[in-house]
Amino acid sequence: GAHGLDRLIARDGTLGRKLRDDPFLILVITGILLMLYYHPSVPQAYADMKDLQYVVSSGVFLRNLHRWSAHAMVFLVFAHMFKVFYRGAYRTPREFNWVIGVVLLLVTLLLSYTGYLLPWDQLAYWAVTVGSNIASAVPLMGAKMRFLMLGGTAVNANALLRFYVLHCVILPVTAVLFIAVHFWRIRKDGGIYPGESGSEVSSK
Repeated sequence: GAHGLDRLIARDGTLGRKLRDDPFLILVITGILLMLYYHPSVPQAYADMKDLQYVVSSGVFLRNLHRWSAHAMVFLVFAHMFKVFYRGAYRTPREFNWVIGVVLLLVTLLLSYTGYLLPWDQLAYWAVTVGSNIASAVPLMGAKMRFLMLGGTAVNANALLRFYVLHCVILPVTAVLFIAVHFWRIRKDGGIYPGESGSEVSSK
């Protein structure tokens, strides 16, 4: 039953990784397809969203699949982090992989946030305006952080292009690199959770 499923997930993390990886793969595939219909320019970006909604065959399904997969990925990454913390898998010798996991959580949140601006509608515009204003409140470096985010002093075409490059190139490549390191450390550490490797069991 449920106990057997928990053992299956804990044994090598295979099912857990599959659940987390599937949304990422769906996001990559749907994201590439969406790029075929999208121009990161003002006001064409908004027009492209309307075309996806009313003109492109299955455009609404494609966009919603991308959006809901992003929500699922954020939820699953948080759920994984909570379980790892609960099982004490952040302790030695897995502390380095815990840090990698935290970085991947931040990358996941940044992917979600940078994608928020791309439709270039009122909701996206004001959400990024509020977010960038929050960033500007950081002591000492807030103004520079906001300028770096937006590529200027306002949410305009520069910000849209910058968020597009971050969302479609920089952050996905970063995610893939850190995922590779994350999986390598899982193998090296003898599993996700303490007690999964024979050496750990025999040392207790």
